[in-house]
Amino acid sequence: MLNIVLVEPEIPNNTGNIGRLSVGTESRLHLIHPFGFVINDANLKRSGLDYWVHLNVTEYQNIDEWIAIIPDKSRVFLMSSHATKSIYDAKFQDEDWLVFGKESKGLSQEVLDIFQNHLTIPMSKLIRSFNIANSVAFVVGEAKRQISL
Repeated sequence: MLNIVLVEPEIPNNTGNIGRLSVGTESRLHLIHPFGFVINDANLKRSGLDYWVHLNVTEYQNIDEWIAIIPDKSRVFLMSSHATKSIYDAKFQDEDWLVFGKESKGLSQEVLDIFQNHLTIPMSKLIRSFNIANSVAFVVGEAKRQISL
């Protein structure tokens, strides 16, 4: 199982879509507070549809609480539009941690400084970034492809 981590998610529809993706790819979802919404928000449940009850999800009050449960910090991959290494250059394994920042600002420098593996999704210079739900789908799809080889 892959571990999808959302640090301080702000938009309920994105989190709901990522929850649905997590169920569909048999991945775990880890949500780190604070959130920009209430977890029982109708929009979140609507985006996750009736799949939310099947979601393997864990909430953490802060980054430190989440970091404390990671068994191998070398298997944590942080997504950043500023990274130089592509997701296609990474060698993903089962149980890896795929970390995504908040929609408005991405991951803080403080979080980026904790881990070594920073990755980006190649994209046209015409855009600043992809929607977070799309980004998670790109990365999870590539990781699952590699793991199944």
